[in-house]
Amino acid sequence: MIKNEKEYEYSQECARNFEYSLRALEQDEELKKKDPEGWQLSGDVKQSHLMALQTEIAEYDRLTSHDSDTPIVLTLDDIDYLPQILIKARMAAKLSQKELADLAGLKEEQIKRYEDNDYEDASFLDVRFVIDALDIKIKKCEFLVPLDTLRRTPVTKEELLSSTHRFHSQKYQRMIG
Repeated sequence: MIKNEKEYEYSQECARNFEYSLRALEQDEELKKKDPEGWQLSGDVKQSHLMALQTEIAEYDRLTSHDSDTPIVLTLDDIDYLPQILIKARMAAKLSQKELADLAGLKEEQIKRYEDNDYEDASFLDVRFVIDALDIKIKKCEFLVPLDTLRRTPVTKEELLSSTHRFHSQKYQRMIG
């Protein structure tokens, strides 16, 4: 997810580089004949990265060009993506991190750190302050508690870190694939 103008500009530069690289690969007749599978694989990988970047660039454009007088609907399929909703809402509202911090009663450095770390170190109360400051309204939401498979043993630190690692790995895979 692109979180600021600097990342946006860098993503655009990377996209241009992938486009250039794809054009160069397409013209490489020698590689195409010598190693058609490698040529195809290289092209597919570059195309996949380019598409992921283009999707992120388009999302950033949509958020930052959204009419700030019109509500925007942001959907959440998994609670692990709540930090992205908070960041996207701030961007759509055209608020700087400092402005959000002032509205939430927090320090700008806190908001910067929270966003840089996807709110991993934010307290529940600070997240609530941000939600309230952004005036986020949650429509009907359901939580499924599968009581028949509910775990009856404590979660270890390693398991929790492993699930967080899986979340970030899945996020990366969605980004590139």
